[in-house]
Amino acid sequence: MPTSQGAIRLFRLAGIDVFLHWSWFVVALYEFQRANAYHSPIWNVAEYLALFVIVTLHEFGHSLACRQVGGTADKVVLWPLGGVAYVDPPQRPGATLWSIAAGPLVNVALVPVLLGLMLIARSLGLAETSPDAAACLRTVALINFGILVFNLLPVYPLDGGQILRSLLWFVLGRARSLTAASVVGFLGVLALLALALWAADAWLGIVAVFVAMNCWRGFQHSLALARLAKLPRRPGYSCPSCRSAPIIGALWACGRCGESFDTFETGAICPSCRATFGETRCADCGRSSPIGEWLRLLAYEG
Repeated sequence: MPTSQGAIRLFRLAGIDVFLHWSWFVVALYEFQRANAYHSPIWNVAEYLALFVIVTLHEFGHSLACRQVGGTADKVVLWPLGGVAYVDPPQRPGATLWSIAAGPLVNVALVPVLLGLMLIARSLGLAETSPDAAACLRTVALINFGILVFNLLPVYPLDGGQILRSLLWFVLGRARSLTAASVVGFLGVLALLALALWAADAWLGIVAVFVAMNCWRGFQHSLALARLAKLPRRPGYSCPSCRSAPIIGALWACGRCGESFDTFETGAICPSCRATFGETRCADCGRSSPIGEWLRLLAYEG
């Protein structure tokens, strides 16, 4: 996955930093020079920039939806294969589903907008007065539709695969839903590789390799989640974020003396140096919350 390391920070909007990965310029140079139906290369630039505007809107859909359900999202990285929104929704199926589905919904909303612009352009005779502009508008509309369709493929880690995982999560649980989505993703990788070979499309082959690597990571993560789920749990407590009961054991380390202890046995107080900790980190979702919130949730659910 691309990171902000070696990337250029373009702007910050709504508390979200948008970065452009260095590899974008390599592909952009190729795209700007390739032969196409435009009479002027400026329309190559316009088309490529429009692509990344659409991708940026898509990723902002993920980010803003994640925040809406109480998650964190503060970074988007654009790169040649699209964009990545670094989102961390609460580890609940509904919250994850909305955070993922909001991205494709942006493309759905853009469909009538772009179609409307095409109808206006046709009524104004744009195809006759500026054929390059009319062709670019049609291409951008097709690009948006292509992004929508491709992202909805039920192949992990594409949005469609993650939506499938979120829906299965309601029925199968956190670990098994990720296992199932990863297996379906591997089948999708085989289909993508076959299509790439048949079409002799190098970019499609690169996408297939990228998807395969993430499917493998997802599968390994699902195995780790399955092992985590088998550990003994402390009854009567729930994480305010993911609702998981805490694992029983000395899993928390004191930042002052280094002593390991079970924070729920001691009330978030180190038994060795008596240091008190304001927040307790959940071993399942990684979120930190004051231990009082775990207790308030307990009182509410009781």
